[in-house]
Parts: sequence; structure tokens; C-alpha cells
Amino acid sequence: MSALTSVLLRRLRTVYVDQAGPRPGDPSTAEGLVALEGELLDRGFAPTAQLRATLAWLGPAGLAAAGRQLVRQLDSELGADRTHMPLFRNFPVSVPDDTFGLYVDRVFALLLQWPAQPCVLCGTVGGVHPVAPCAHLVCRTCWDGADYTGCPICRRRIDPDDPFLVPGEPRRPRDVAAGPLKLLALGTDVRADTVLVLRTLLARRTPLPAQDRADLLVLLAHAPADLGWFPADVPVRETKALVLGTLLRDRRTRVAAGELLDTHLTTATDVLRLLCVWSGGAADLMAPPRLRSLPRALRGRLLGLLDSFAVPSLVEDVLRHPTVWKRAAETLHPFEHHARHPRAALAVAVLRGTPLVPGSALAEALLRTAAAHPEAVRVAGDRIRAATWGARVEQALAERDAGAALALLGQRPGELLRRLDHVLRLQELGVLPEEFAEALRRTLPKAGPGPLLAALGRMRVRHLPGGRRVFFPRGQVTRSFTTDDTRVPLAAAVTTRVCALLEAEALRRLAGSPRFDLAVLDSALAGLAVPSVERAAAKALVAVPRGSTQPLPEGEVLRLFLHWTEPLKVRVDLDLSVALYDEDWEFAGLCDYTNLVYGDRSAVHSGDLTSAPAPDGATEYVDLDLTALGERNVRYAVPVVFSFNNIPFEELLDAFAGFMALPSTAEEARGAGYHPRAVRQRYDLEGDSRIHVPMLVDLRRRTFLWTDLHLPSDDGHHDVDRHRAALGRIAEDLFQYFAHGRTTLWDLAVWHAAARSDEALVVRRASAPLSGDELWHYRRRDGEAHTAFAARIRTLGEPDRREAARDAADADARAGEAAVKKHVLLALVHGGVAPENATGAVYRLLPGPADGCGLTALAAGDLVAALG
Repeated sequence: MSALTSVLLRRLRTVYVDQAGPRPGDPSTAEGLVALEGELLDRGFAPTAQLRATLAWLGPAGLAAAGRQLVRQLDSELGADRTHMPLFRNFPVSVPDDTFGLYVDRVFALLLQWPAQPCVLCGTVGGVHPVAPCAHLVCRTCWDGADYTGCPICRRRIDPDDPFLVPGEPRRPRDVAAGPLKLLALGTDVRADTVLVLRTLLARRTPLPAQDRADLLVLLAHAPADLGWFPADVPVRETKALVLGTLLRDRRTRVAAGELLDTHLTTATDVLRLLCVWSGGAADLMAPPRLRSLPRALRGRLLGLLDSFAVPSLVEDVLRHPTVWKRAAETLHPFEHHARHPRAALAVAVLRGTPLVPGSALAEALLRTAAAHPEAVRVAGDRIRAATWGARVEQALAERDAGAALALLGQRPGELLRRLDHVLRLQELGVLPEEFAEALRRTLPKAGPGPLLAALGRMRVRHLPGGRRVFFPRGQVTRSFTTDDTRVPLAAAVTTRVCALLEAEALRRLAGSPRFDLAVLDSALAGLAVPSVERAAAKALVAVPRGSTQPLPEGEVLRLFLHWTEPLKVRVDLDLSVALYDEDWEFAGLCDYTNLVYGDRSAVHSGDLTSAPAPDGATEYVDLDLTALGERNVRYAVPVVFSFNNIPFEELLDAFAGFMALPSTAEEARGAGYHPRAVRQRYDLEGDSRIHVPMLVDLRRRTFLWTDLHLPSDDGHHDVDRHRAALGRIAEDLFQYFAHGRTTLWDLAVWHAAARSDEALVVRRASAPLSGDELWHYRRRDGEAHTAFAARIRTLGEPDRREAARDAADADARAGEAAVKKHVLLALVHGGVAPENATGAVYRLLPGPADGCGLTALAAGDLVAALG
């Protein structure tokens, strides 16, 4: 149950109190409740009045148990439940300026120091002793045991009982910038909340990231067994297979889940995904497991499903994953039942290249079925071969036959949108032909939201000269490769017309959704990209879509952190590093284990720990003084996590990184503590990867671009100096790629507002923080179409009315007043708008008062899902 309550706490911010009540004679819990509130505030949380009253009712024992569980769950989410001890305990004050001098001292001590001899560095007699477990000889005078947590020579963590270490905790920051306060509500119906989160996840129209998949498995284990909650449609096939396969594995739900298969499995690939999940693997088919045997009834049902599919799509789907389907065929035994399931047998025969033995019953059945489907297969000698739709498309494109290609691609709208650029380039067009436009109008209503939004983002910039193209191939972690864009730009008239058709289709779909009295939009949403490939996204405290640009948190110092714990008998050396570049992406310097201090301490590294034994693990910090770095003409900072000795992140017991915001540049005030309320982002390091680039920081604009990108590695010994050219090149390409043409959450929010409401209120954010914000009021004019209304809002055209605000908080308060007692849609970056007595829905990236005003919470994926 604790796993379920932890999921509901993270997703709904609901707390379930099931501890025992007070007993006669119990003392007051007032002081304990105040102490618990202080602990929660220190982590950026506060209880609602109802939750506080329920906690106050508990007796001392119940309050203590509830408080411990709640604080433990929040600390796990923030990363504060680990021991955070950098190499230099008094970081950043005690980090030496001269990294090279420190290195020389370490080499001298390593090579020349002998037992029972005076120290080779200071000459002290009797002060040199070995430390555990590395046994290096360390002088107690030269090296301060009250400051070091690792061996000064090799930087491995020292046994906590070693006498070299002087006990003491790292100093916590004296002053921590207050982050957004998040409200915790009392949970009253765990069954209803479980179903609510389940249905929300199943409605997503993009593949779920790792965190959501893990949460989904926990929720399914506690979901009602009758499956009345299962939705009529699950848009993402991977999610559908994960859920159905998990339900089939559970004896409580196996029978009910089996009744859903005929309705929800509509392609052969759906069946294959289900088999992988049934066998304990993932539904993405990237690392298929060894397939388990099937109960007879389930095997017959799946063969019947395969036989019900159209032969052309069945054959193509089977050939799309040939290796896994050959294993699946060994489990399904389609040839044993070829008379009952001839289409399934035919598809497997094409896959295997089964020879047709003259006179055999199987060969005769296969030939009869093949003769009935000449559009899908052909007989070549003693084999049956496929005649696929994909081959016909490729032939039309190769022959530059735009009409034939368009006709074929029109049969599969998603493929048409993915290949739209290619089809448009087949002819040098100054304007879009009307027949092409009409074909798009017919096809677009059948396309999924993902291809629709992706095509719109690409088309917006295709009239511009090409720069660099960036590709993100499918995988368990996000990697990229770049190349020069050698494509000829399309005519501006063509791209403008195509974009208009795509936007009109998005608005048409949303026009049928439930309406709102008012839409309140935050102009800062323009920095957030629409989530697309979330499957490989890192588990993160704040779910920022890849490619989004956001302001750095308020504070003069950005503290990057890294924590990891290595498995037993495997030493793992992770390194937190920062590469620095100037305005033209020329390498300007670095801050890592080879250079602990950059410039006049404008970047300071906490020291290189080279091992992380359980249970404490190891922690590294890098403090970036944003103003000081800018004064040294550093424009960009690229944080990187390296696995120095090439151990993949997936083998670690625990590994995460992130950043904190500290207000003071004074080193004495910052301390080396890990303060949970200062944490602004925390993400897990996972997958078969050794190099991770979480973000790119623009120091001049005080913004960061969230990349969540993994780079290829070779044989280890990774550091910034070795990879600085590659880091600079990919960082520059990503900045250029995400700067223009991407479809953003601002676009999506505007479409929702224009199609579902006649009034929109835009909180127009000023470029300077905390000053100059305005409220821009837009109202639909008589006879104004959705497209025209959306264009006025999206381009921030002249509003019907302007309203000045003193600062951002005042703008949020005024927007909340405008939405009082209305049915509203809020789309915000910071959840500062909290209308009273309002109904409706709210999307916000960062928490705030909007979380406690009773509106239905939406994720970015939910805004996309409405386009379905």
C-alpha cells in the first residue's frame, strides 16, 4: 500500500491517513503537528486545512507514524533521503584554487611515501598512516580529516570507522531561496484516485516515459478487478499492450482481460507486444524477452485474432519484426491449425520462407490463401513472397511520381505526414496545387496528434535555408545525430498553406470538446515544446518536455549535484563536469575533477570521489556563479555526467542528478549541504549509457534548454577535455534546432482557447522578471472563425483590452479574479493563478496555488490527447 500511496502523493498530492486515532490520556499533539509542518515547509510543501485537521486528530503515536511516512516519501522524491557528502566537506570554502599543485602533492605522496617514514611533503614524524580500504599512506598534518570524506590520494570513499575521518556534517546553506509551495490534500477514496490516475495515463497519446510506466504497474496491482474502469480506447499501442499483458499475468484479472483482447488488439504488432509483456518484457519491442508458453485458450484466441486481420497489413506487420515473430511462431504453432487459421499460417510462411512441398495439405492451403490475396503476396517458385505497401511507396518516390506517392500515402495518414516534406519536394511548386490541398483535407482527420504536430513544426521553417538537421533515433535512451541540411527550401506560399491546413485541422478537432467560459493563458508557454518522444525521458521531479527553454531559477548561484551508489564489488566513478563556451561556441574552459576552480572561483567543483559504496554512496557538486561567469565572456555552460570507468548507468543501485538555486554568492553562506527546498530539478540516470547531457545553459539570457540527451561512448576514461569538441558541436546544433519551428505548448493552449471558448485572457509576461507583466483580454468577434481568433491570440495581436500589473504576482492575482465562479481552462508555467469557486481544468509546469483551487489537473500529454 505504501507504494500506491507514494504514487498518488506524487501525482495527485493526496495524503492518506490510516494511522490509529488518539487513546484516552494521550497528550496534545499540537507541538508535534507544528514540527511536522516545519519539516514539510523545509521541503516546499504545506498541508491543506482538511489534512491538517485530520493529522491533528491523531494521537502522538499515529502522528509520528504518519509524519515519518510522509516525510520519507517526499524525501525520496526530492533525493533528500540519501547521505550527501562531497569530497571536501566544507565545500566550496575548502576547495583549493590550485588543482595542479594538489595533483602534484598526491603523486609525490603516492610514489615516494613509505611506512614509518616522515611525510614526504611536510616532514612530520609519526603522522603517516594507511587509510581503509585503499591502504594509501596519508599524512594527518597535510590532509585534514575534518574536511575530506575520501582518500586524499586516490579519492575513493574512506571507511566511516577509519580514524582519519573526523566526524561532522557538511554545513547547510544559511539562506535558501524559497521555491514554489506545493499543497498536500487529504485523500479520501483510494480506489477512485487509483482509477483516476490510471485513466489519465491510459488517455495519453504519446508513449509513456519510464516513471509513468513504473507508476502504471503499481496502480494496476491495486486497481479494481472487474475492469469496469478500462477505457473504450487506449490511443498508444505500447501502453495498451503493457496494461493488457499485465492484467493477463494477474490471476485476479486474467479472465476479464481476456475478454478485452478482441476489441483492443487490432494489428499483428499489438499481439506481438502483448506476448512480450506476457513474457516479462517491455512493449516497445526494443529488447524482446524469451517468450513464455501460452495457455491453450489464450493461444487459440490470439491465433483467431491474427486470422481476422487483413492479409496485407498482417504480412507487413509480421515482416516489420521478423526475428521476434519467428520466436512467437514457435509459441503460437500456426501451422498446426492452418485449416482453422489460414491467414495466420500464410503470414508465418512468408516470414519463414517456408518451401511449398507438392501434395502436402499445408502447401495446398497456403496456395489457396495466397491466390485469394494477390494484393499482399505472390508465389515465386516454391516460396510465397510479400508484395508490400511500403515497397510500392518507395518505388513511387524513387520515380518522382508525386500523384502515385500521394495516393498510396493517403491510405495511411500518419505516414503521409511523416513523408510530407519528401512528397512536396518531388515537384518544384510555387504554390500548393488544389488537388494536393484537397487530398490533405481528406486525409488529415484520420491522422494521429503526434504526426500532425510534428509535421506542423517542420513545415513552419522549411521555407528557410537549411542549417543542421538533428535526428533522435528510437531507443531505450535518447541519443541524437546531426548532419547538414542539404534539402532545397520549399516555397513560402507552399509551407504557409500547408501550415494553415494543419492548424485548421487541430482547431476542428478541439471544437468538439467541452467548452469553457474563459481560457487563461501564460505567454511563457512559448518556451515549452509539445511532448513528442517521451518513452526515453528520464524520471524527473519536473516533467519538462525535451527541447523546452525555461528561465533559470531565481538565485545568483546554480548548484549542480550528482549522487550515485555502486553495486557490491564493482567500483563506479561518475564525474560531474561543466564545459564552458563563448558566444561563438569556442571552448572557454571547464570545471571538473581536472580543474576544480574556474577563473576567480566563478565555478567551483566539490572534488572527485572515485567510488560510491553502499549505503552512503557519493555526491559531487559544481557551483556556478552566473554573474561572474558572464563577466568572463562565458555565454554557454554545458553540464555533463560522465561514467569515467565506462560502467553504464543502468548497473548502478542508485544514480540521480539535478540542480539547486542558491541566493548568495558568498561561499561561507552556501555550505555543502543538500537542501531539499532549494532543489529545482532532480532526474534519474538510467539506461545503457555512460555520458548524459541534461541541459544547456545560456548565461546571458539566464535560461536553460532541457535536452535529456545521451552521447555515445567508447572505451572509458571520459572527461570534458576529451569530448569538448563533440559537446560544443551537438550543443550548438541543438540550440539552433530547438530555437525555431517547433510546435509549442503555447500553440496548443491557444488552439484550446480559440476552439473551446469565446474569451481568452493572456498573462503577458515581461522580459524582465517581476516587472511589467500585463493582462491582455481577447474576445471573439462576431462571425470570427476559430482560425482567425487563434491567429490573433497566438501572434499576440492587438488585444481588445489591456490591463497593467505591478509584478508577476499581481498579474496572477488579477487573472484569478477574472476567473472567479467561471468554468475555466488555465494553461500556465507557474501555477500562480488560483480562481475561487471556479470549475474546469488546469495545466501548469511548476506547482503553485492553482493546485489547491479544485480544478482538474492536466499534464502536457493530456492537452495533446484532446486532439485525438
